[in-house]
Amino acid sequence: MKSFFKSVLANIVAIVILCVVFFFFFIIMLVFSAMGSEKSVVVKKNSVLTINLKTNIMDSPTEERKGLFDIGDQDKNVLIYDAIEAINKAKTDNNIKGISIETDFMNAGITQIDDLRNAIQDFKKSGKFVYAYGNAVSQSAYYLGSVADQYYLNPAGMIELKGLATEVAFYKDFADKYGIGIEVIRHGKFKSAVEPFLRNDISPENKEQLSTLLNDIWKNTSSRIAASRKIDTVQFRTVVDSLYGMIPDLGLKYKLADKLIQKTEYDKIIRSKLNIKEDDKLNKISLGKYIASYSDDEGSGDRVAVLYASGSINGGNDYNDIHSEKYIKYIRDLQENDKVKAVVFRINSPGGSANASDEILFELQQLKKKKPLVISFGDYAASGGYYIAMAADKIYSEPNTLTGSIGVFGVIPYFKDVANKNGIRSDIVATNANSQYYSSLNGVTPYGVSMITKSVEGTYKRFVHFVTQNRKKSFEQIDSVGGGRVWSGTRAKQIGLVDELGTLNDAVKFAAQKAGMKSYNVVSYPKRMTPFEQIFKDLNEDDISARVVQNKIGKANYQLLQQIVEERKLQSEVKMEMPYQIKIN
Repeated sequence: MKSFFKSVLANIVAIVILCVVFFFFFIIMLVFSAMGSEKSVVVKKNSVLTINLKTNIMDSPTEERKGLFDIGDQDKNVLIYDAIEAINKAKTDNNIKGISIETDFMNAGITQIDDLRNAIQDFKKSGKFVYAYGNAVSQSAYYLGSVADQYYLNPAGMIELKGLATEVAFYKDFADKYGIGIEVIRHGKFKSAVEPFLRNDISPENKEQLSTLLNDIWKNTSSRIAASRKIDTVQFRTVVDSLYGMIPDLGLKYKLADKLIQKTEYDKIIRSKLNIKEDDKLNKISLGKYIASYSDDEGSGDRVAVLYASGSINGGNDYNDIHSEKYIKYIRDLQENDKVKAVVFRINSPGGSANASDEILFELQQLKKKKPLVISFGDYAASGGYYIAMAADKIYSEPNTLTGSIGVFGVIPYFKDVANKNGIRSDIVATNANSQYYSSLNGVTPYGVSMITKSVEGTYKRFVHFVTQNRKKSFEQIDSVGGGRVWSGTRAKQIGLVDELGTLNDAVKFAAQKAGMKSYNVVSYPKRMTPFEQIFKDLNEDDISARVVQNKIGKANYQLLQQIVEERKLQSEVKMEMPYQIKIN
């Protein structure tokens, strides 16, 4: 017994010592991080603005992810608005002589890459060089890099140029096999978010909208790649269909790359362009550090606020994604802030909860009564993501934004068959006729289905009502392009679902103009989390577990897993949500 207590005491002492060591290490790390962040960034002469593998282009501050050992790497995470402003500034900065794109994959969405590409294309008008280098290059990274004057590829590298595809998984047989019942109520023949639970194959309507959508996006991107690389469109299609980019020599032969060289040789080419000696330091500065070199505080003048809304729409008060309680507070704060003269609401969302979407829309309508409200769409503005835009004075969409999906659905799972097969049954005692209209063991009563159907139909009519008011069209006109169908931003402009094709920067300029401001500061909401806040948030057990699984199986597979098992996907709440994630990489 004596030895047992000695062992326990030794373990306790060891744990305490480890905690103390960790605490002091943590404090020291934070001090060094703070010291590093206070050091001013100086842009040296003959510098090259570099977009590299560490560059993480974010649509919203809520997308920022930093681990315990990354708290000093603020320059890795860059908002798309700041990135575009940086490239615009570099155009006239005498210290910046050119841009080097050195990335094999892009941590950015399709619309963000579009905006970066447009800004770099404009940068080239200054006469400064733009070069690109790659090893194993993803399609999205090549789309960005193809804008360069010269594209260099590693002799053992490859370019994954393959076109676009989407794969729809179906769970009906899985549910039938294991006795899982799924009651589905939807409005809109194109509302295919629930199709995987109803069918074993893709519906003609869903195939039609996916084909149109993918071809719209690919036409926009492929035509720009072909034009930049000076490749005939017919030949370019052959190159893509044949996967010639996978073989370096074929990539060179068919003009995807200008030369096959090692990275060291690429740096020598830049040195030569800058007229600096081989022994002299090559001054490369990242987007994040370049932004830090000139950015300052919010200033005391009038402001245009950019409120970022990225992710799925839910009730609650969490920081990540779009949670209604949190966003109601943001919107009210902006409404009451006299320094904020106009608001740009940046939406990058496939939708989610109908109730939460309605709450956010109402608050935006109140905000609009006091100051200009301009909407900017990112990769997604679908279902609830489109719904919350209906308070806008003006809507800007990107050409490749997935837009619309005006439709509503409800999914109600139950487990009667699997329970019965395993000897489980239940009896119900109730006070009223429909106290137990839904049970996980017995499903939904016919009357319950009838009432939920009325709820879905009512929500759809409310959805279309707000769209008719904002877009100044009849119910029939909106219903004809609604039904849950998703459109590209280009087609959304043609059918009147948005006002203009343009970037977030365009939306900010219009908002300032509408508010009558010639001089203004741009401020972002929500504020980016401090290192302390980020670290303690990341200590959440569920969050850590989710990230471990995602790292093991990959982001795409993790999202598929979520679609099957995540509770909020299958709860009995009426949804305004889009089922697709289209990525060009």
